[in-house]
Amino acid sequence: MGRPGARCRNGGLTMEELSKTRIWVLRAMFLAFVIIGWELSSGRLASEFFISRPSAIAQMFWEWTLSGKIFYHGAITLLEALSGFLLGGLIGMVIGVWLGRAQLVAEVLDPFIMMFYSLPKVALAPLFVLWFGIGIDMKILLTATIVFFLVFLNTYTGVRAVSREQIAILRLMGANERHVLFKVVLPSAVTWVFTGLRLSVPYALIGAIVGELIASNRGLGYLLADSAGQFDTTGVFTALIGIMAMAFCLNAAVKLIEIRAMPWRETNSKREMSI
Repeated sequence: MGRPGARCRNGGLTMEELSKTRIWVLRAMFLAFVIIGWELSSGRLASEFFISRPSAIAQMFWEWTLSGKIFYHGAITLLEALSGFLLGGLIGMVIGVWLGRAQLVAEVLDPFIMMFYSLPKVALAPLFVLWFGIGIDMKILLTATIVFFLVFLNTYTGVRAVSREQIAILRLMGANERHVLFKVVLPSAVTWVFTGLRLSVPYALIGAIVGELIASNRGLGYLLADSAGQFDTTGVFTALIGIMAMAFCLNAAVKLIEIRAMPWRETNSKREMSI
């Protein structure tokens, strides 16, 4: 068996590069199949009023791009989602680490935490409107609340899963709580933290979009609701495309930060693929 990074005769590419190229080609073929099938079935198998057409959606997206409409409303939604994501993620990490180390407090608060976690966060939106109004603050705080619980629970679980033997060894060596936290607990829990952050990305958008759907005259959620109110299926799909593109970019950004923070995971993944 050759080395994982060895060059192949086929174009001088490595096996890993060939694998990635094949995956992207298959993805492109699948996307083309869906778009062509959608275009051909519109007006034949299903009414264009209900499913629109990819060509019409692309045309409207291009018009919104040229007019700057998609960028203006997208920037509002991005600000709400990103601000709520950062705020909720930061608070979730801090409280997750704290409760993970404070066992007595965690046991006392555990049933209350699970009770609030089980509550559908979208149901809090009307209450947030009463408390904070219909401005951008309401959307940010609603998003932060949704993100908080996901990041908090993952961080808390990661901290509680740290090896007790490693902590005991550090204690025997004279380490204090700060040494234990920064030398063992945080490095061990960082994988759980990024798992929570990745899971939170779509929910951050959900919080922002739901807030805009309830009360807003700006943002992609507003475009979605406005198009639906006019029975404009093409506009609805165009707004959805914008939301999905934003979710993809946010996920890619979190993935990039995760690779920078934990480069050994990427190395291990490549090694496993080469075996």
